Amino acid sequence: MRGPGGWWHRKSTPAKFETYTRWSFHFLAAVEVPSIGLPAFGALGAALGTLLLGLTAVHATVSMVTVSQGLDWTRGRRPQPVRLLWTLAAVTAAAGLTALLVARSEPDSDRLASATGMVFGIVVVVGAGISALGMRGGRRIAALVAGYGLTSCALAFALGVPWFAALITGGGVLVGGGFIAFTAFFSIWLLDAVYALDEARETRARLAVAEERLRFGRDLHDVMGRNLAVVALKSELAVQLARRGRPEAVEQMVEVQRIARETQREVRDVVRGYREADLGVELAGARGVLAAAGITCEVRGEPSGLPDQVQSALGWVVREATTNVLRHGNAGRCAVRLETREGRVVLTVENDGAGDVRGSGGSGLAGLRERLAEVGGTLEAGPADGDLFRLVAEVPLAVQEVPA
Repeated sequence: MRGPGGWWHRKSTPAKFETYTRWSFHFLAAVEVPSIGLPAFGALGAALGTLLLGLTAVHATVSMVTVSQGLDWTRGRRPQPVRLLWTLAAVTAAAGLTALLVARSEPDSDRLASATGMVFGIVVVVGAGISALGMRGGRRIAALVAGYGLTSCALAFALGVPWFAALITGGGVLVGGGFIAFTAFFSIWLLDAVYALDEARETRARLAVAEERLRFGRDLHDVMGRNLAVVALKSELAVQLARRGRPEAVEQMVEVQRIARETQREVRDVVRGYREADLGVELAGARGVLAAAGITCEVRGEPSGLPDQVQSALGWVVREATTNVLRHGNAGRCAVRLETREGRVVLTVENDGAGDVRGSGGSGLAGLRERLAEVGGTLEAGPADGDLFRLVAEVPLAVQEVPA
């Protein structure tokens, strides 16, 4: 999909959730500058206001970097950002201490106290909460938030803040930082769960393919193993008879030829059964598999009465389209329509996961085009209206195989 929103639609569901999580915490850090930095600049004047605004901007920048590296660490893309966590703690302490010292310089100014108090509270709360993105374990995160709260209380009391106000300051940091830290902890847990579910869906698709291959292998083993054992025995008997000059050796080799031809026929039957797909079975299977994956699937049309070759060709289309929706798309809804138009059977598969534009040129769809071309059919696939991805296959009712 082209356009300003195409990059978003190309993302998988886990990637979208990860992007949303990053943006949420980046916004939480970036909002420090307009919410507390600029008001402090307006309230304190050029010198002190510029100092607090600069510290707030530095703290917001370090916080956003911590968000990025912390989330990368949780996904296993980089080592734990230990040094960055200490840097964030140091910048948080510097900004908070500076705010308290500025407030102490003019203790009778309510405007100054309000501005510096906002800087101190929000900087420390955001610092404590975002630090949780770089840590694992509920106890460690709880200890981190408690440490920020106790340090804030002790620092405020040491700089002359009344003990009751210092306790309120520490309690506010504990509650606010704890809330953001819990949000970070829950967001990481939910992100891991989304990725795990996506991997499970991929694994289920691979297991289905592997199970079909095993079934095919068992069928071939049953045919080839039995018949080859008979061929070996009869060939050995023919060799013994030939060495003795017995005419029965010819009869045994004739029987070997018969068994070999019978084996060829049975192998062709197995391969033909493997390659042919029943359209009704494939439609029912697609509905069940997509529903199990949380994708609403609506099927319209009745395949009964269609020629076997038409059902086989379109059955493979349904199978490949379902695989693409499960593995590549990001769909929440899928619609399958089967109808007859002017002597041609038309199968349309639409889903709202048009993010994977690669599907129109993949090897699976290329193979389907070749298969449909053998029976005079066509296949078109690509993005449609809005965020839809549409696949349309047409096969003539009177199938005539196209010579190679």
